[in-house]
Amino acid sequence: MESSGLHWLAQAAPDPESFREQWERTGLGLMLLPAGRRWDVLSVPGRLGRPVVELLDTGLCGPVLADFGEGHVSFLVPPGTAARWVGTGVRGAGEGTWIALPHPERRSRGVRWLVPPDGSGRLNDPVLLELALHEAAAVLGGW
Repeated sequence: MESSGLHWLAQAAPDPESFREQWERTGLGLMLLPAGRRWDVLSVPGRLGRPVVELLDTGLCGPVLADFGEGHVSFLVPPGTAARWVGTGVRGAGEGTWIALPHPERRSRGVRWLVPPDGSGRLNDPVLLELALHEAAAVLGGW
């Protein structure tokens, strides 16, 4: 049975079908996908991002990644968000960038899904994300 999360991620690839087949065939944990086509990525330091994930209702939360040692937490957001985002300590990846993403159903070294894609296309709402970032920063004090 094909993963709907895998199918959804593959839609960002230039050739989704061959990309999906290669990912399944090779068993690679991480694959590069272009940002800016189906989603952008906003990354924040892990000490801020972990509380944000807890603040967001996971039933409404879009895909969220954590990198090596949870040094950064990354939120998939609608395309174009990275270009418009203004915020200290937030890195954006949009059109023209590539992101290493883990397979939605396999464990990989380093990068892992905190909230995996479910195939619905749901992304993190930038407004709710910004509010959660402000709240988490206030709780952390002095962010």
